[in-house]
Amino acid sequence: MVMNDQLENDLRQLIRLAIAEDLDVAVDWTTVAMIDADRRGACEIVSRADGVAAGVALVPWVIDEFDADLDVEVLVGESETFTPGTALVRLSGSARDLLTSERVTLNLLSRMCGIATMTRRYVELLQGTSARLYDTRKTTPGMRRLEKYAVRCGGGHNHRTGLFDGFLIKDNHLALGRSKLSTDSDDASKPTRLSAGEAARRAVEMRGGLMNHLVAPKIVEIEVDGLDQFDEVLRTGVDIILLDNFSIDDLRTAVKARDEAGVGVELEASGNINIDTIATVASTGVDRISSGALTHQATSLDLGMDWTEGFAT
Repeated sequence: MVMNDQLENDLRQLIRLAIAEDLDVAVDWTTVAMIDADRRGACEIVSRADGVAAGVALVPWVIDEFDADLDVEVLVGESETFTPGTALVRLSGSARDLLTSERVTLNLLSRMCGIATMTRRYVELLQGTSARLYDTRKTTPGMRRLEKYAVRCGGGHNHRTGLFDGFLIKDNHLALGRSKLSTDSDDASKPTRLSAGEAARRAVEMRGGLMNHLVAPKIVEIEVDGLDQFDEVLRTGVDIILLDNFSIDDLRTAVKARDEAGVGVELEASGNINIDTIATVASTGVDRISSGALTHQATSLDLGMDWTEGFAT
């Protein structure tokens, strides 16, 4: 699983905030009162449920932000499946540091493994189809790259990272946008609504002029809510058409029309995508299925920290 400087930077900022939430400008008073400074110990982060690993390779960065006197041994690989009782990470060193860093480490891993586990369930239901599963921007503020990393660990794909790296024209853009095709006779107090076709062509043209920009948008995607809008944008040069809340029959109709037109645009189904509907949606022949549920409905996986050395007998 590919990690990069941006992911590390986001993680470190998040952990600094988490440490500030726990310690403020003080210390873990309970641990200082109960545990001798020279006490050593070891523990393992153990799963209480079936799951998919995500974030285990990031634990050394977490421990580094605590400036903890701890050694970290990662026992499973990212994306690996595991069963209840599986040890994911082993930590050894200062008993005080083990206790102080415990909750932040568990919270991060539980969240990321929960997302990866849910994503894997969805991905498995796509077997035998050509559809790929994508996440959305419905992520926890401050955790987007981490949660998208977890989606990749689960076998999913990442949609655009943010507003900066791709066009995604939605209904609100059309409702608030003004057509530039208005004539002089148009009533200025009643601007002409921006059509899907004009919006698509405008974005494609702008993308072409930004090719040398430092952060050029890579894709142009437009959301349509019916077959009339779909026909309007099919030949505009967009990369992806998002079919929002289309019926199964309309999804099949759109796929057939795209194929007959011979255009290279990808079709993405979205809306009402869940564990019960995704296989049927995939069977229509769409290329992509996106679901915000991967991140905003994922349940944190039950993980615990079990002591293996240094506990009182």
